[in-house]
Amino acid sequence: MADVAHTRRNPLRAAPNLLTLLRICLAPFLVAAVLEAHYGLGFGLFVAAGLTDALDGTLARVLKQRTQLGQYLDPVADKLLLSTLFLVLTHLGLIPATVTVLVLGRDVAILVVAAILYAGAGRREFGPSFLGKANTVAQVAAVAAVLLHQLTKAQWVADFRLLALCATIALTVGSGLQYAWIAARRLGAQAANGSSAK
Repeated sequence: MADVAHTRRNPLRAAPNLLTLLRICLAPFLVAAVLEAHYGLGFGLFVAAGLTDALDGTLARVLKQRTQLGQYLDPVADKLLLSTLFLVLTHLGLIPATVTVLVLGRDVAILVVAAILYAGAGRREFGPSFLGKANTVAQVAAVAAVLLHQLTKAQWVADFRLLALCATIALTVGSGLQYAWIAARRLGAQAANGSSAK
């Protein structure tokens, strides 16, 4: 009865996760718009996706509805959207292949390390660091700038595009090295605990 009453008092309790799912659903439409060179529509959909990302986190905090599903779903939605767009924009020649290789390589490496940590020690948490969050912001800025650059050739947009891509490269490498250091420490601690247990 208490759970039912709690649900009735919080009709928006599922809103954060629904917004995250909406962001995932926007991905194919956004990709299609970019591939068909409808950059205005693509930029608008990307902004909408960014707004859902900001809003779902805000709602989760305000409503105190941070769920385990949401904790897994939110980064998956971000990576799905950004990784797909980096691939598509590289395919169209709008983002250098080197940048996309670095971005995807780092994400794959983090997934592999997280899987190793989980298999070895049952540790599921591998939360984002400050550099990791900054890297996501840089990636979002880079995609937005690239799309906007297709709509206007204003010098400030070109400069912002270059700055965002350079920041993405630097933060991708920096956050990747930081995650590698964190993983090495955890694996070292795991090995030490295993040795002491013997």
